[in-house]
Amino acid sequence: MRENLLLLKHYPYLCGRVRALIARTIRREPAFARVERVIPVPLHPRRLKERGFNQAAVIARVIAREMGIPLDSRTMIRIKHTDRHRAGMDAVARMKSVARAFAVTRPERIRGKTVLLVDDVFTTGATLNACSRVLVEAGAEAVYGFTVARVMTWNPIVP
Repeated sequence: MRENLLLLKHYPYLCGRVRALIARTIRREPAFARVERVIPVPLHPRRLKERGFNQAAVIARVIAREMGIPLDSRTMIRIKHTDRHRAGMDAVARMKSVARAFAVTRPERIRGKTVLLVDDVFTTGATLNACSRVLVEAGAEAVYGFTVARVMTWNPIVP
């Protein structure tokens, strides 16, 4: 999975196995049956220009197709450019880096709706939390999150 996600940072491609895992996960989660819109976590325009595509949108497209509901890549935007590599940041620093980084431009599209917010990796939850907050403030009824992977930390007990 790690290699697939690293590849996704450079190429807008998900292998068939990952697509199948996403589809199976979507079908298994009963809460997702209420979802009315799929929204990828947006990239800042500068990052989008550098990369050429949004990896969260690649995943969200697979999900929207599987669910048969609209993919909405325009309702939420990233208005604050954040550091490219945040790997060394703790949860508080990550939360501060994405605070007020997102905005909803078309609240009428999500007002009263249940939204599935999609990103590639869940590290501390700061990005999903920041996005969810602006979606709810703009009128979304509920926001669920979906990521392909979650960073696992392991702290062995050393005598």
